[in-house]
Order: sequence, then structure tokens, then C-alpha cells
Amino acid sequence: MSSLLDTELVVNEIFHSIQGESTHAGRSCLFVRLTGCPLRCVWCDTEYAFHEGSRTTVRDVLAKLAEWPCRLVEVTGGEPLAQKGAIPLMEELLAAGYEVLLETSGALPVDAVPAAVAKIVDVKCPGSGEERRNRLENLDHMGPRDEVKFVLADEDDYRWAAAYCHAHRIPERWATLFSPVQGKLPPEQLAEWILRDGLRVRLQLQMHKLLWPAVLRGV
Repeated sequence: MSSLLDTELVVNEIFHSIQGESTHAGRSCLFVRLTGCPLRCVWCDTEYAFHEGSRTTVRDVLAKLAEWPCRLVEVTGGEPLAQKGAIPLMEELLAAGYEVLLETSGALPVDAVPAAVAKIVDVKCPGSGEERRNRLENLDHMGPRDEVKFVLADEDDYRWAAAYCHAHRIPERWATLFSPVQGKLPPEQLAEWILRDGLRVRLQLQMHKLLWPAVLRGV
């Protein structure tokens, strides 16, 4: 009889690194990057995950993760929820005793994600070119451990994100991350806007890119 462990996935890469984003930044973390994404954000830094990957099973993913002395796992992409196998993967990771994070674009429903998984949900700003894909109803399926992320390309994005946060009381309900597009919006400029307006958000820099600026994969 088959089990969730036999569920098939297409995996782009599995690696051990330092978590570079979210309130978990700086922690040792295992990453399972799944292949595929229905979005095409103009600033995407993982386009290689759109199509590249190998078919495997949840069982094999867990066996690979067991090679490292780390108990924090992030399931990411691409867009991990685009694969039906992402939910069984997270369920089996939890059953194996891992602390599990999910990085998702927010364009697909999150209601089936196990409650014990900490969701990091992206809200697409206009500068991404994918603002229309935001699912406001996902906010109804988020818990206190979850986080909301905005990637900002310019001041228009900043003002849009600030208004969105105010309209939906985002910072009062969840950790809220404002991240500048690398090479597009200077982080010091974003810091100045946050300080000027007194926003209750966290300025997020991608720590892994600061540590390994010349490495594009596996970090």
C-alpha cells in the first residue's frame, strides 16, 4: 500500500545554508526548492527553478535531508504550492520532527497547509508585474506564527505596500517584512522611508546574498 512517503515531486535543488530571510534569518536551514511557478515577477532571482528539476519522492527527500545535522526546513520554489505533492511533503517533514517553513508567492490557496507550518506569504506589489495574482482570502488562513513579505522595487511599491498594510492591519497581526529589490532600490533609501513614516515593519535584506554575493544557487 502506498503512503504519503511515496508521493512524487519535481525537485529543483536541496541544500543546507543560512536562512537569509524572514524572522528566522541567520539560522542554519535546509532548503527544498520545488520546480515550477505560475508567476513571472520581473525581479525574480530563481528563474532557473521554473523548469529545471528531477522527479523524486517524499521518502527520498527526507533521506537526503537526513544527511545534515539541521532540524529547520524551508519548502520553497518557484512556487511550491503549484505541486500537489508539497502538502504531503510538509506533513511528512512535521511527522519526522522538523520545524517547517513555507515560502509562497501568495498567489495560490494556503488553506491546506498544515497549521504547524510557518507560512511566509508574499504580497505582490505593482512593480512585480503580478499584483493581480494576490489572494486576499489567504489572510483568513494565517496564524500568529506566519509572516507577510513585500518585495519593493521603488517608492510607488513602498506607498502601495504601506497602504495595503494599513487597510488590512498586517503589522498588527503578523511579522511584516519589507525587502528591497537588489540592485533596484537602495536599502538605505527604504530604511529612511520606514523611519520617516514610523511603519511597524521589518527591513529585510537577503543575508545569503551578502554572505555569498557571487553564488547564485545552493545558498
